[in-house]
Amino acid sequence: MAISFLKDILLGDDIGEIKIKSFSHNILRIIILAVSSFTISLIVFLSNILGIFELKAYDLYSRYLNPIRSSGNIVVVQVDQESIDALSKEGITWPWPRQIYAPIIEYLSKADAIFIDILFTEPSSYGQEDDKILTDAFKKASNVYLPIFLSHQEEIMPSEEEEFIKHIAIKDKVSAGSIFNSVITPIDTFKSAIRGAGNVTISPDEDGVYRGIPLFFQLKQFIIPHFLLGYLIEKGVVKIKQDSIYINETEIPMVDGKLMLRFYRGNNPFKVFSAAEILKSYLDSNASITPAIQKDFFKGKVVFIGLTAAGLYDLKPISVSSISTGVLIHATTLDNILNKSFIRPINGIFVIAFMLLICLFISYSVLRRYSLLINLPLFVISLSTILLITAVLFKYALYMNIIPTVVSLMVSFIISVAYSYATEGRQRLLLKRTFLQYMDKRIANYLLENPSLIKPGGQNKRLTVFFADIAGFTTISERTTAEKIATMLHRVLNSLTEVIIRNNGVIDKYIGDCVMAFWGAPLETDKDEINACYSAIQCLDSLSELNSLFREEGFPEISIRIGIHSGDAIAGNIGSDRLFHYTAIGDTVNLASRLESVNKFFKTRIIISEDTIKETNNHFFTRELGVIEVKGKTLPVKIFELIGEKENISRNKKELVMPFHQGMMFYEDRKWNEAVQIFDEILEKYPHDGPSEFYKSRCEYLISNSFLTEDWNVIKFTEK
Repeated sequence: MAISFLKDILLGDDIGEIKIKSFSHNILRIIILAVSSFTISLIVFLSNILGIFELKAYDLYSRYLNPIRSSGNIVVVQVDQESIDALSKEGITWPWPRQIYAPIIEYLSKADAIFIDILFTEPSSYGQEDDKILTDAFKKASNVYLPIFLSHQEEIMPSEEEEFIKHIAIKDKVSAGSIFNSVITPIDTFKSAIRGAGNVTISPDEDGVYRGIPLFFQLKQFIIPHFLLGYLIEKGVVKIKQDSIYINETEIPMVDGKLMLRFYRGNNPFKVFSAAEILKSYLDSNASITPAIQKDFFKGKVVFIGLTAAGLYDLKPISVSSISTGVLIHATTLDNILNKSFIRPINGIFVIAFMLLICLFISYSVLRRYSLLINLPLFVISLSTILLITAVLFKYALYMNIIPTVVSLMVSFIISVAYSYATEGRQRLLLKRTFLQYMDKRIANYLLENPSLIKPGGQNKRLTVFFADIAGFTTISERTTAEKIATMLHRVLNSLTEVIIRNNGVIDKYIGDCVMAFWGAPLETDKDEINACYSAIQCLDSLSELNSLFREEGFPEISIRIGIHSGDAIAGNIGSDRLFHYTAIGDTVNLASRLESVNKFFKTRIIISEDTIKETNNHFFTRELGVIEVKGKTLPVKIFELIGEKENISRNKKELVMPFHQGMMFYEDRKWNEAVQIFDEILEKYPHDGPSEFYKSRCEYLISNSFLTEDWNVIKFTEK
C-alpha cells in the first residue's frame, strides 16, 4: 500500500516518531536555508557589487514615480540657443558682453534671489566698462548670488581670495562631503557687489549620472557651502545643529555626504523663460509697451540664470533624463529643500531586516510546497510584492534599496528550490505519484502536508465506507483461463479505482475481486456521502462500457454488487511494527461489507444504509427495502436500493418504484394478500425485479406462518 511505502521511506526504526517531518526538524531546515540565503544576500548588499544596478533601478523609479512638476516659486531663465540666435541677428555674438546681463538682472530685481550659474572668473574681453555695468546691476539688485568653482589642483590662495572665501565659509562645525585644494572665484569687482556665493562643483555617480548633491565642501581649513546654501542660511530656512542640517525641525537626510534629489519627471518642471524673452520685455517696458512678461511676476520668486544651449558645455544626465542642465540640478536642489520633497533613505537596518524576512518567508514557502508549478507563481507574486512595496515607498519619497531585496528573494528561492529538489522534493514527488494510485490528488496533498497522520494509531471519525465485489467471480474463474482472469480483474479494478479516486475517495484495499474504499478520512467534507453514492452509480456506468469491450474480445460479462454505509469508525495506520497501512476498522466497515452481500438476496446492484442516504440532500432516487439485521449484528438497519440521480431517472424506473412502495405499505400494515397482489402486478411487467420477488415470497411465508414475533418486519440474514 502507498502508506506502507511512505512509512518505509519516512520512518526510522522507531516508528512512533516522524523523524524527517517533525516540527523541530522543519524549523531547523528553514532557519539554515534562510540564514544561508540571507548571508549571501547581505554580502552582496554590503559589498555593493550590484551598485550599478541599484542606480539604474533608482532611475527607473524616478522616471515613473516622481512628481511631474514643482509648485511654481522657482523660475529658470535660460541662455539657450534661441537667445543666442536672437542676439546674433542684432550683431551681438557669443560670448556676449557682460552688460547684456545687466538689463536682465534689473528686470528680475524684484525676485527674492537671483542665482547666476555662469562663471565670471576673468575680466571681460570687452573692457573694464563692460564689467562695471554688470557690477552696478548687481549692486542695485542686491540679491545676486554667483558661483565659485572648487578644484583638486594644488594652488596657493591669494590673500584677497582667502578673505572672500572666509566671508562665505560656514562658521558652524559640520562635516564636508568632498575635499578640494584650490578655488576659482568671480573677478574682484563682482565680489563686493553680490549678495553671496557658493560652490557649483559637483561630481556624478559612478555611471556618470547626477542623482545627489553635496551641501558642504572642504577647502583647506574652510567649509564652503553649496551654491544655494548661503541664501537658505541667511533666510533662516535651514540651520546647522550638531553636524547636521535642518529645515525647520526636520533633518535633511544625507547619503554619503549627498542630498538625494527628487527630480521632477515632467518636461518643464519649472517656469522657464529664455534670456531673449526677458530682454524684450525689458525693452518693451522702457518703451511704454506692455511687456509679454510683467516685472512683478518675479516678485518673491527665486530665479536661476543658466546656460542651456547645447554648445555651452553645461549638459548633465540626471535620473529622469539622459540630457539635462546644471541649472536644473541647482533649481531642483533648492526646490527639494524648500518643499522638504527630497528623497529620504530608509535606514539600512530596516533593509537588512526586510531581506531576512524575505529569506525566511521564501525558505518556509518553498519547503512547504515542493511543486515548481506552485513555487514559480509564488516567486512572481513575491517579486511583485517587493517591487510594489518599494515603489509605494518611493512614491512618498522614502527610498528603500531595491536590488538587495530582490537579490535576497532570488538567492533564497534558488537555494530553497535546489535543496528541495535535491532532497525531499524528488522523494515527495515519488510518494505523491504512489499516493495518486490510491486516492484523489487533493487527499494525497493533504497527507503529504500532514505527515503526522501516517504514524501508527487512528482517530475516531465519521466515515462513509464502500464495498464493491464482482458477482459470481468464482464461477467465472472456473470457466476462464488464469491469464484472462488476471487481465479482466485488472481492467475491472482499474476502472472502479478511477471512478472512486475521481470522486475524492480513498482506496483502502483490494481483497481478491473486492474493492474497499472510504470517504471522511484523512480529509472530511460535507459531501462525503454524496461522493460515495456518485461513485457507486458511475462504477456501474463504467462497468457497462467495459462489458461492451469484453463482449467484443470474447470475455464473459462482469456484474458487481456495491454496499455503502456511514457511521463512526477508526481511521489511521493499523498494523504491526513491520507492516501497516492507512485503513479503517469498526462496525461501520463490517456493516458496509454485509450490505454488499445483501444485494445477493434482493438481486440488486447497490444497497446503501439509512445513515448514508439521509446525508445526501435528496440528490438520489432510491427504493426503500425495509429493515434488516445482518449476520453478527443485533441492531437492525433500514436499507435502500440506490437507483440513480433524481434528474436522470427514466419513466420505467419511476413506474416500478411507485407501486413497490405501495406494496411495502401493505406489507408493513400486515395486509400481505394485498401486498402479494401488488408484487405480482410488478413482476408481470418487470419479471426480474429482485425486491418484488423477495417481498412476494416473504409475504407468502408470513401468510402461512401463524406465529409472529414483535420484530417480524426485521429481515434477519444468517448468511454473508
